[in-house]
Amino acid sequence: MPIELLGNWTKGRAYALHTLASTYLGVNEYGRADFDTTYSDMGELIRQLKYRNDKSALPNIIALLDNIKGIETFDYFIPVPSSNKSRPFQPVYEIAEALGKHREVEVLTAFLEKKAGGPELKNVDDPEERKALMKDALYINSKKDISGKSVLLVDDLYRSGTTLMAATELLLEKAEVRKVCVLTMTKTRSNR
Repeated sequence: MPIELLGNWTKGRAYALHTLASTYLGVNEYGRADFDTTYSDMGELIRQLKYRNDKSALPNIIALLDNIKGIETFDYFIPVPSSNKSRPFQPVYEIAEALGKHREVEVLTAFLEKKAGGPELKNVDDPEERKALMKDALYINSKKDISGKSVLLVDDLYRSGTTLMAATELLLEKAEVRKVCVLTMTKTRSNR
């Protein structure tokens, strides 16, 4: 069941919650908290793609999105850039490219970028610090004129919306797009 996402964009939605339940099991042999977690269908597919590098999850992710109508009407899909450039591939780029191919919408994969060297936002809990870091880190990495166009920002996981809000602001103010909407595959149960 899609979840409405509120922000500075025109319309936003997450396909599903990322996890449905999580039970604390204690500390594991590596000194880390251990949980028994139940994922939504989309959450499990995102976990396979992102943390197990399993690209075979992509067709199933795209198939789940088939019930969302109207996203083929956007001029461009723009994936949100990753903070973790060390992955063998970028899951959000893969999702956006597969979705773009499926819906016949051009994907501007490197239009937005993040400056190297900053912390990953998932490791920063303070909302104001997150906002400042993201505003500093995001930039437009293209000369392509997309002014007056409608854009769908694509991301894998919605946590607090900080990255999506900074990207929306950048696209509206600097790229002068007409409309920004947001689609994430999943949403966390909390936004801390």
